[in-house]
Amino acid sequence: MASPAPQTRVRAAGLTVDPDVVDRAGRLYRDLHAHPELSGMEERTAARFAAALREIGCQVTTGVGGHGVVGVLANGIGSTALIRAELDALPVAEETGLPYASTATGVDADGQVVQVMHACGHDLHLAAVVGAAAHLARNRQCWRGTLLVLGQPAEETLRGAADLLDDGLYERFGRPDFVLAQHAAPLPAGMVAHGSGPMTAGSVTLDVTVTGRGGHAATPHLCVDPVVLAASIVVQLQTIVARQVSPAEQVALTVGTLRAGRHPGVIADHATLGVTIRALSDQTLDRVLESVVRMVRACCEAAGSPDEPRIRVVSRAPAYQGDPAVTARVRAAHEGAFGAERVAWWPPSLASEDFPLLAAGIPSSYWMLGTVGPRQWRAAAGASAAEKLGSLPTNHSAAFAPSVGLALPAGVEALIVAALTVLEPDSGGGSRP
Repeated sequence: MASPAPQTRVRAAGLTVDPDVVDRAGRLYRDLHAHPELSGMEERTAARFAAALREIGCQVTTGVGGHGVVGVLANGIGSTALIRAELDALPVAEETGLPYASTATGVDADGQVVQVMHACGHDLHLAAVVGAAAHLARNRQCWRGTLLVLGQPAEETLRGAADLLDDGLYERFGRPDFVLAQHAAPLPAGMVAHGSGPMTAGSVTLDVTVTGRGGHAATPHLCVDPVVLAASIVVQLQTIVARQVSPAEQVALTVGTLRAGRHPGVIADHATLGVTIRALSDQTLDRVLESVVRMVRACCEAAGSPDEPRIRVVSRAPAYQGDPAVTARVRAAHEGAFGAERVAWWPPSLASEDFPLLAAGIPSSYWMLGTVGPRQWRAAAGASAAEKLGSLPTNHSAAFAPSVGLALPAGVEALIVAALTVLEPDSGGGSRP
């Protein structure tokens, strides 16, 4: 499981990254990890990312679609490639024990103070993007075209990409010819993985409010209890996947939040549920969404709810499948850089992303970046690779801790290699950096 030294591997591929580039990216990573911010509140993160891009020579615009950051590195006439990373973190209390572990707090959508952590690798993504852009800026003689570097806000709520596009991202900065991104995953550090079909699921997030008739807990017969109604909805929704979806289709339906009332002796007037639906095809997603709406309405009618339920779509993102030709080119380039044994296949996942909105109608490639170091691998429970992978802390876990010394150099290199695959080589015949 041990990865070869990053510099040795890079030189073997004919690509040498200045150690100073990776060192600077590492310092940025640790700073971002220690100071995470919730979706839509990424003010400090955006400022640090913007400053890092300006330092390497990018023309930077901030405040795009919220706290979005766009850096432009123009280098003559040629293709435009966009590489994306995400700014936001999660309401998770960190339990990694790292010296730079987060103690930050934030205020969530309900106005509650929560602890915040980069538990999904977005800090790693940002640092790797800055490292890759710095390398390309130092080696302009070897490529031509335009590199767009995007720091996207609010990915965890699946709203950031839509906000960027609504704010005229491509009208203001040009529609790219290619879109690239990578995501941290519980694979051995130093590896990348590509998909041959759907990589991420389509997702719909719903805010469902049902109405009761409040009153005293001692007289429930005079009320319509929205908590009981909401509980019935939670149970009934589970039958949709079990009985209305083919076993051949991958679907997940989750009620992630249920909020009602403020006192145990008072029957509330309303209850609100947060629901997510995930599926690998948009057709299946639409069908399950219709079933959810029908089920919620039927439960409300059966309970005697005085009002129609309020069902609001909070966010929606389509399933993602990379462009076959671009994915094949990038995968082949990664095999040349890392060796075929360190480039794996990634199976379809019900994790969801709003990256497909940015890539809609544009050739794109998206791959997974390994984060598990040898020490963590050895300590993981299980005799087989599958058992160890199943026991490791995954994304969104309070114990999620990438092996930065291995994962960050690999992430920088993977982005450089991918960008150079889609950007034109220098017309003067300069060799690849």
